[in-house]
Amino acid sequence: MTSYADKLLSEGEEVVLRARQHPLATIIEARWPWLLFLVSIVVLVFSQGMNDGQFRTILSYVVLGGIVISLLWLGKVYLSWINQEYLITNRRVMKVEGIINKRSADSSLEKINDAVLTQDLWGRMFNYGDLDILTAADVAIDQYRMLNSAPRFKREMLNQKHDLEGDYSRPMPGPPIRGGVAMPPPAAAAPPPREMSADEVTRALSGLADLRDRNAISPEEYEAKKAQLLARL
Repeated sequence: MTSYADKLLSEGEEVVLRARQHPLATIIEARWPWLLFLVSIVVLVFSQGMNDGQFRTILSYVVLGGIVISLLWLGKVYLSWINQEYLITNRRVMKVEGIINKRSADSSLEKINDAVLTQDLWGRMFNYGDLDILTAADVAIDQYRMLNSAPRFKREMLNQKHDLEGDYSRPMPGPPIRGGVAMPPPAAAAPPPREMSADEVTRALSGLADLRDRNAISPEEYEAKKAQLLARL
């Protein structure tokens, strides 16, 4: 069955690696519905010893409502996890999320400027991590939290970026030769960086501040990128 992300691929684009969040992320995300479920079960057990039949009946309906809500909540958490699609293709990195309403975001490989991988002790033990992708064009940040097999994901992304840049660097057929001398093509001027809206700058600065606070980038790097962002307002 073709997934939603596969329908977004362009002609000639191939999926190299598929991933999603680590299964442990569902436990953290589902902590509150699990707590509601367990509390409801405990209250239901203790309510069976009550003498007041009317109060016990009302309490049973309340507990039943808590169980139903917690199960629906848990179903939403696990369906959201199942429907995650984190893809690396030979052209870009894609993130698709959502059960019914889908949200997709992607970063072209040639525009990726840096990738910061953070793994704590638990992440190294269970093979997950946080990956922040900085793009050179819009200085936007794509964040992948508790990414399963994060080192492999980063390594494959960089491999595909290297291969893509190698394709671009291969010599193209030369221009016609006139009088025995090849005429060089005119040099194309690099386009100036586009202007950014205040909201885009604010989001980018927030992401950079998060990286700085986690010691993923130094304060000097943060200030340099902050100046670049403010200059594009």
